[in-house]
Amino acid sequence: MVPSKLWPVRPPPETIRLFREAELRAEGLVGLLRMLSVLILVLSFTLVAADMEPPAQSDVLEKQWFYATAMMAGYFVLGALAWWGYRRGWLRIWMIWPAAAADCLFFLCGVWISMVNTGLPGSHAFVFTAVWLGPVVLAFGVLRFNPGIQAFIALLTVGGLAYLISLPAGEGFVPRSGVAGLFLASAPNAMRVAMLGLAGAVLVVAAVRTRLLLLRSITEARNAANLTRYLPGQLAPRLASGGLEELRHGRRIEAGVLFIDLRGFTRLSQGMSAQDLSAFATEYRRRVTAVARTTGGILDKFMGDAAMIVFEEGADSAATAGACVDCALRLRDEIADWSLARVAAGAPALRAGIGLHWGPVFSGVVGTSDRLEYSVFGDTVNIAARLEEETKRLDADILASCDILSRAGRDRDYAPWDMTAETELRGRDGVLRLRGIRRTQEPAQFAQDQRPGCAGGYQMTGPTRTEG
Repeated sequence: MVPSKLWPVRPPPETIRLFREAELRAEGLVGLLRMLSVLILVLSFTLVAADMEPPAQSDVLEKQWFYATAMMAGYFVLGALAWWGYRRGWLRIWMIWPAAAADCLFFLCGVWISMVNTGLPGSHAFVFTAVWLGPVVLAFGVLRFNPGIQAFIALLTVGGLAYLISLPAGEGFVPRSGVAGLFLASAPNAMRVAMLGLAGAVLVVAAVRTRLLLLRSITEARNAANLTRYLPGQLAPRLASGGLEELRHGRRIEAGVLFIDLRGFTRLSQGMSAQDLSAFATEYRRRVTAVARTTGGILDKFMGDAAMIVFEEGADSAATAGACVDCALRLRDEIADWSLARVAAGAPALRAGIGLHWGPVFSGVVGTSDRLEYSVFGDTVNIAARLEEETKRLDADILASCDILSRAGRDRDYAPWDMTAETELRGRDGVLRLRGIRRTQEPAQFAQDQRPGCAGGYQMTGPTRTEG
C-alpha cells in the first residue's frame, strides 16, 4: 500500500520505469496538442481577420500579424519536434523540462513583443491575445502528471506575468482616464496574476493526486499479479474484493476435493533419463491443469505425481459438486488417451487412481509474505486422499463418495459407475458409501449396467473395512 502522506517512499525501479514511459508518451501527446492548438489559432485568426476593417495604424497591425505568425510557426515546430522525437524514440526524460520552459517562454515572449510593438505598458498585458495561451500551457502540464514540472510551469507563468505587468510604457504612449483604466490598473492585474497562480497551485495538487493514484494502482496491480503467480487464478475475485487479508482470515465452506495419483510412477521413473523425466512430469501437470481449469477446479498443489483439486461451493452447490465429478471422469479419460498414445509410441502404459469427496473444509491462504500458499484443511481432504488410496486395493480408476454424488444429483446414475462399496474410516462415525469405476470397465458396457445407486443395496467388492 502507498503511505497516506503527501508523497510516498521511493517506488521500486520497475514502477519508476513505467512512470518514465508514461511521461514520454504524455510529452508526445503534448507535442501533438501544440500543433493542433496552432492550427485552431490560425483558423480563428483567419476568420476574425476576414471581418476586420484596416485600422489607421496598419503598420502596427501588420507587424503584430507578422510576430504572431512567427510565434505560432515556432510553437508548431516545437510541437512537431516533441511528437516526432517520441515516435522515433529520440525523446528523453530530461527533454521534458526545456520543452515545458519553452511553452511558457513562447506565450510570455508573445506578450512582450506585443507590448514593444504597440508601446503599451505592462498594465495592458492582459488585453493581448497571447497572454491567454498561459492557461493552455498550465493545462498541458497536467497531462504530464508530474508535480515538479507542473510547479515549474506555474512559477514561470506567474513570475513572467508579474514581471511583464511591471514594465513601463513605450515612447509616445498617452495614458487615458476613464472606466477602462480602472480595470487595467496595478491592483486588478495583480489579482489576475494571483488567480493564474492559484490555478497553477490547484493543478500541482491535481498532479500530485494523479501520480499517487497511478502509483497505488500500479503497486496494487503488481501485488495482485505477484500473488496470482503463486495463488490459483480462481482466487482473483476474492483477492480483488477483500484483498490478501481476507484470504488470510480464511472461511469455512462446503467443497468437493479430488485427489489423483499415477500408479507405479516410482518404477516408471527409474528407467527415464533426467530430461525424459522432466518432460514427462511437465506433460502430466499440463494435462491435469488443463482439465482442472476446464471444469472450474482450483489446483491446490502437486505432490510429485499426485495432485489435489478443490471445487469451492458457489451459488449452486449441485453444479459445483457435478463439476468435481466431471473433473474426475475427464481426468480418467485424459490419462487413458495419453496412455494409448504412449503405448503406440512404444512407451509403458499409464494408469491413475482418483478419489473424491464432498464436505466442509477450511479454505484460505497460509504462510509468510515471501511464501504464500492456498490450501484447504479438514476431514473432507483426508477422506478424499484415503479414497484415492483405496483405488489401489479395489483395483478401481475412480472412487467417489455418495456424499458428493448425492450433492451433484447423480447418486442414482448407473453409468459409468460399475461398482459400489462401503468403508469405515478412522475418526468418522458410521460407514462411508462409495461408488466407483473398475479398471477394466469399457465405455460400451456403461449402458448395460443396472446396478443400484447410492440409496440402494451395495455390491461388496471384498474387504471394505479400512482403518486409517
